Amino acid sequence: MADLEQLVGALKAAGEDTRLRLLALLADGDHSVKDLTEILKQSQPRVSRHLKLLADAGLIERNAEGAWAYYGPAQEGEGAALARWLVRRLDPDDPDRRRDIERQNDVRAGQQARAAEYFARVADGWDLLKRLHVPEEAVEAAVVAALGGRKVDTLIDLGTGTGRMLEVLREFYGRGIGIDSSREMLAVARARLASAGIANAQVRLGDIGDVDLNAGPADVIVIHQVMHYFDDPGRMLAQARRLLKPGGDMVIVDFAPHDLEFLRTDHAHRRLGLSEAQMSAWAGAAGLFVAERHEFPSAREGGLTVCLWRLSDKTANG
Repeated sequence: MADLEQLVGALKAAGEDTRLRLLALLADGDHSVKDLTEILKQSQPRVSRHLKLLADAGLIERNAEGAWAYYGPAQEGEGAALARWLVRRLDPDDPDRRRDIERQNDVRAGQQARAAEYFARVADGWDLLKRLHVPEEAVEAAVVAALGGRKVDTLIDLGTGTGRMLEVLREFYGRGIGIDSSREMLAVARARLASAGIANAQVRLGDIGDVDLNAGPADVIVIHQVMHYFDDPGRMLAQARRLLKPGGDMVIVDFAPHDLEFLRTDHAHRRLGLSEAQMSAWAGAAGLFVAERHEFPSAREGGLTVCLWRLSDKTANG
């Protein structure tokens, strides 16, 4: 139990209209200060001050990423439990809450539109672009190894892009499904699969941040260089979890934390890499655990390190 002083401090921090609205928004997923100023229609200094009070009270967490910072709900401790208790008691029909949700949806739609515009622009040279900053051959070999040599009935590649993972893993699935929100990327993927003679894989247009459950369930889900395009990768991971069969695995490839801001400004990245602690927390919240993790440093000076995580189903593994 929290001592009296801590509890009073947490209640004081939460006991204000804007801060309660912030707690509710962050319970829906991580946000940057910029996002929250757009949603609440308040100034950046005012929103930052409210966030600091909530973070100091242990109700939310701050994760710095380069020049930006993302805020999300606290995962552990009395503050986390209190925040969850308070949010559950908010009236979903409250006018301010409804308006915040509408604006939050607008902000997310705008982010997705900007990402889609970027992908349409780079679709033809996407594979070359990836090779410029990641050790792709080693990563692909590790993705194959993560499957342990077994062939599964259904493999889903979320954010399939040009369909490269469906091609690399062609021998390891009976049925492959690639899902992406970019029509231009999918056009490249269809041409690639046809050229490679891969008849047991199909690609479809879909929102991987709000998955269509009719696509699953899958024995294996691959999420290759996708999560850093989301403001809230944990929310995306929780969505993907809904497609996974009991006892299934996820294979995730993404960047380790870095400070290359140009990837955010020029290449639509929203997160500057994913840390080991973040992935473990997101996996745990989705009922998964990190079964293995590997790092692949770039051979170039100042290059990026790529990480591979294999996440397994907690319930099937005790």
